[in-house]
Amino acid sequence: MIRCLFGLVPAAVAALLLPSPAHAVVDACSVIDRNFEAGHADLATAQLSAMLFGAADNDCPALVPRLIAAGASISTRDRTGGTALTHAARSGRVDMVRLLVASGADLNQRDIGGATPLSIAIETSHGPAARALIDAGADVALAGHAGVTPLIAAAYNGNLGVLDALLGHKADPATTDGTGKPAVLYAAARGFSSIVMRLLDAGIDVNTVYANGLTVLSWAAGHAEDVPTAEGATLVTRLLDRGARPDVADDRGQTPLMIASAMDHADVVDILLAHGADRMARDAKGKTAADLAGSDVLRAKLLAQSPAR
Repeated sequence: MIRCLFGLVPAAVAALLLPSPAHAVVDACSVIDRNFEAGHADLATAQLSAMLFGAADNDCPALVPRLIAAGASISTRDRTGGTALTHAARSGRVDMVRLLVASGADLNQRDIGGATPLSIAIETSHGPAARALIDAGADVALAGHAGVTPLIAAAYNGNLGVLDALLGHKADPATTDGTGKPAVLYAAARGFSSIVMRLLDAGIDVNTVYANGLTVLSWAAGHAEDVPTAEGATLVTRLLDRGARPDVADDRGQTPLMIASAMDHADVVDILLAHGADRMARDAKGKTAADLAGSDVLRAKLLAQSPAR
């Protein structure tokens, strides 16, 4: 509450909303309520709206109609361009989200970075709040900073429930962000097998070639290092079972096998080889998967299984 309120109003005003050090453990809603009752007749709109932000942050629904009736504006924006609904979404306050929407809050108000309350709820991993906004009619296509749509954010965070809700409200699975990547690539890079499969079921072609000549399999083969080994392997297997071509080369001439080898994803290398990946293919610099191997163990394994060069 302190951080968001100081950005909007002077310290003297913010002090109205904060407990003294001796009462720091007092419930935040009670503090705002007491300060409102003590001075609401003399509080300006900006002060009342700051209290509304505090109510949204701290889940104080009883205060909302009283603050609005006293002159707080549901449309007032803080220094980052967020409204009370933005605060509720960021804090994951589902009942507060519903109350503010019913009170006339703009579902699609963007902050200065271009993010809507829906985008913020997804990016902060507050799925129930995100679904409440979707159900209330939030625009599921509005992209925020760098062209990131709610669907891309949900895929990146691995939130299948929100992703399903977005798809159910006609979010386009093929939309790309400012870097040319759609939701499915972010999910593949993070090893989220269920999300990737859901996006394929929604109409994404498993062999579509994206920016830099990369496919979904390319991204899955080079998945992030923090992806559990079993999850990365499962995703690659499921993509191959769905018809992903194992030898599509990117703009460097590197195939999924080379990418997996360079990342030292040994299990993925084994799966790709079992599905017919060409271990002798060379990239634009003439290097094979063995040449690019991320460890001596994997390099030796690839060389031992390769025909004489």
